[in-house]
Amino acid sequence: MTDILFTAFNNRGDALELAREATRGLRSRGIESTTHCLDEAESPALSPDSLVVSLGGDGTFLRSARLAHLYDARVLPVNLGRIGFLLDVPSDQIVAAVHDALTHPRVVERLALSIAIEGHVDNEFALNEIVLGRARVGHMVRVRTFVGQDEYLTYSADGVLVATPTGSTGYNFSAGGPVVDTGLSVVVITPIAPHFTIDRSIVVDSTKTIRLVAEDKPAVVVADGDQIGALEPGQIVSVSQSPTPVRVVSSGAFELGVRLRQSLREGHA
Repeated sequence: MTDILFTAFNNRGDALELAREATRGLRSRGIESTTHCLDEAESPALSPDSLVVSLGGDGTFLRSARLAHLYDARVLPVNLGRIGFLLDVPSDQIVAAVHDALTHPRVVERLALSIAIEGHVDNEFALNEIVLGRARVGHMVRVRTFVGQDEYLTYSADGVLVATPTGSTGYNFSAGGPVVDTGLSVVVITPIAPHFTIDRSIVVDSTKTIRLVAEDKPAVVVADGDQIGALEPGQIVSVSQSPTPVRVVSSGAFELGVRLRQSLREGHA
């Protein structure tokens, strides 16, 4: 039997209650499941056959995807958030969606990022984006960019982000970057509030390694909203395509056009 793990944050009582209701509903069908709070120190061990069911908004999904990615497990995103751009399963359809995922799975592979910070031993992971940003409010950082062996642009800005197609509708979109179809194997380099320099994004092949260098001031590195490192001037961050994609169970309920219309009308009203 496939292990089913509901994931949520401790402060989301609605999500935890939904997990309890779904557990009862699944048990009536002879399917067992467990619940894990993502803000707990220890994470459960999974397998590639496991199904991680994310209960919350986009932030919950990103944390759940990180957990699933460690074990090449599948992740099913259930929308309890306000916008939920990454999520296509309504909360009132959770039991049916889990049952369908077990019997007739439709899995799409989402490109993820591997992040290597100079001087750090372990690589980090991001599904949405990595940001090299200013360390102090009110200061800019000068970021030099390389794609493969080619030097690209140097920006004086609040920061520079590298986004996946999945993350193109997040921070990248807010910073003026393009929306990218998730089926494309590309990444997007977007400057954040650049000062007297080009403000357009650059879309490059995801197989190329991107290097970001904070030239003149300390900076921070943020992956999917979590700070993962601090940089001194001259330190390098290398961003490459993760060899393992994130396996997302998709209901196919909402295509890109529907998501855009709903999010732009309702989420940003």
